[in-house]
Amino acid sequence: GSMKNVASSWLARLTGLIATPLTPAHYLVLLRPLAANHTARVEAVTRETAEVTTLTLRPGRGWTGHQAGQHVRVALAIDGRLAARTYSISSSPDRADGLITITVKAQGRVSNAVCAAAVGSYLTLGVAEGDFVLPTGKRVLFITGGSGITPIMSMLRTYAAREMPDVVHLHFARSADDVIFAAELFDLAASVPTYRSILVTDHRRFTPDLVPDWQTREVLACGPTSLLEAVAPLHPRVERFTAVLAPPSDATGGHVRFGTSRVSAISDGR
Repeated sequence: GSMKNVASSWLARLTGLIATPLTPAHYLVLLRPLAANHTARVEAVTRETAEVTTLTLRPGRGWTGHQAGQHVRVALAIDGRLAARTYSISSSPDRADGLITITVKAQGRVSNAVCAAAVGSYLTLGVAEGDFVLPTGKRVLFITGGSGITPIMSMLRTYAAREMPDVVHLHFARSADDVIFAAELFDLAASVPTYRSILVTDHRRFTPDLVPDWQTREVLACGPTSLLEAVAPLHPRVERFTAVLAPPSDATGGHVRFGTSRVSAISDGR
């Protein structure tokens, strides 16, 4: 019976994809369909800022949950092609209704399509991954920039549901209107004495004097490369949204092999 169900699941998946042209970047979604991927229903779409949208998702059977700070691979069909990107989960794993949220900046073809997803539509989710997870210390410094706040928001919401340690949160944004979760952060700072938020919107670069006691704190940072480079002397635990190593300017493509997962693909150089 179980083997028949597995075969039916494979057949249904292949029937839907048999005529779908795929590029090598999409193969990972197909290579692990039984172990990792399942559908999630879009329950709500919330505009956070002019460029950022939160999708509330109801994962289907097989979702094994996440740890605060982890990310998930999201796939959807765009113009007949399966496209996938990875987004941080911005909700707490302690959420009672079993829903999760991803908070996406509308930049690029895939992220724009994700932000435009309609309530009632379905996306494909992988498993939650990543070791950028909740600190265990009692004194914490979060340093975030722009959409780098999303995995930290999952941590803050988790702390709020459990017990907030001594947290200083230094956040950089282009302007007050660009601060994602601004109202929730304000309420948190006003209601939880052990959470202190420092908002920087005047284009100042990071300097250690912004948080004089940083040496007594566990430091986690997430944001654009320029911010992560500036905070490097603090030896933070870092989450990056972009690759650390850029390809050579004359790169034309080739065979790419990922050592940990042993997945390989042919790259077109982009």
